[in-house]
Amino acid sequence: MLETARLLEAIIDTAIDGIITIDSRGTVESINPAALELFGYEASEVIGNNVSILMPEPDRGNHDGYIHNYKTTGQKKIIGIGREVRGKKKNGTTFPFRLAVSEVFYKDKSIFTGFIHDLTKEKQAEDRLLKHTLELEEIVRERTKNLIGLVSELERAKADVSTSLEKEKELNQLKSRFVSMASHEFRTPLSSVQLSASLIEKYIDRPDFPAVKKHTARIKGAVQLLNNILNDFLSLEKLEAGVVAVNNRNINLVHLGEEITEEMQMICKTNQLIVYQHTGSKAEFLLDQHLLKNSIINLISNAVKYSGEDTFIEFSTEINGDACTIIVKDNGIGIPEEDQVNLFEPFFRAHNTGNIPGTGLGLNIVKRYVKLMGGSLEYQSAINQGAMFKMTFLQNT
Repeated sequence: MLETARLLEAIIDTAIDGIITIDSRGTVESINPAALELFGYEASEVIGNNVSILMPEPDRGNHDGYIHNYKTTGQKKIIGIGREVRGKKKNGTTFPFRLAVSEVFYKDKSIFTGFIHDLTKEKQAEDRLLKHTLELEEIVRERTKNLIGLVSELERAKADVSTSLEKEKELNQLKSRFVSMASHEFRTPLSSVQLSASLIEKYIDRPDFPAVKKHTARIKGAVQLLNNILNDFLSLEKLEAGVVAVNNRNINLVHLGEEITEEMQMICKTNQLIVYQHTGSKAEFLLDQHLLKNSIINLISNAVKYSGEDTFIEFSTEINGDACTIIVKDNGIGIPEEDQVNLFEPFFRAHNTGNIPGTGLGLNIVKRYVKLMGGSLEYQSAINQGAMFKMTFLQNT
């Protein structure tokens, strides 16, 4: 037996893995040289102390609880199972190791033996392998990205060519529509001016002031129509060229609304009335006054043109918190449902407009102005049931 004990002691002392024995209270009873070298302690510094000195947190604080739970419940968390844990050296650094624990009953008491296999080199090798793997993945990812970029460039180049051809086609169509529309829209007011001027000359010999006044009014109306057409063309040209700048500043919506109402009332038909109202305690809002005024005038002008005599045109502004809403509503001929899909296309006019003059540019310009100011444009309409256009803007905070 003595020889056997010496042989066992020699095996333990020369083992390349660390071996530690503790009692049921966690006190270290023995520790072999391999374990001492691994943890950096002398035997006298470990034996007789709780094994938790070799553990970092949180295992250090929980260790006694592990033993107590096992003694109370008999449930094994690591005994006979083994797991990977971290140890704490004397100098405070930690390292990974594989821990296998066995329980031995000797002289009516339980002794726990821990077998410690240092995993530092294995972990370093794993880390190097992981690093190389990540580097390789990054190289593959970068090259894949470059390849995707080249393919995307080719696709963009192809799309640019297609877009250029499509834009050229659209431009040619736009030019054709412009020439057709301009020749028609300019001819009508110019003919009216020419006829009225000739009639006025005849009235010089035999004065007829009511007739002269009537024809001078026609001339003024024709000139105003031509001016509106030219303004629409100029606005469209600036929008297409991308030179329309937004100059937002605090504007008084009530003052602007009253000013527009007064101006537009002058071009209304017999007994047409523009009814303006403002809702909200605030009157000022951050918007581009020029773009907003042009947008409102366009909408009211349409309402005047497409509504009959003895009708109301409702024009309202509202500021509610950070939101501003502007509505123009009429009871005119309305927009046929089948035409609404092309409503904002340049030069497009609904089929029920008949001989009512117009360029078909107004709503296209309004929508683009509203978008430039960061707002949205909505509408509701049906044939012979009027139209309602609503512009909504949110205050940037």
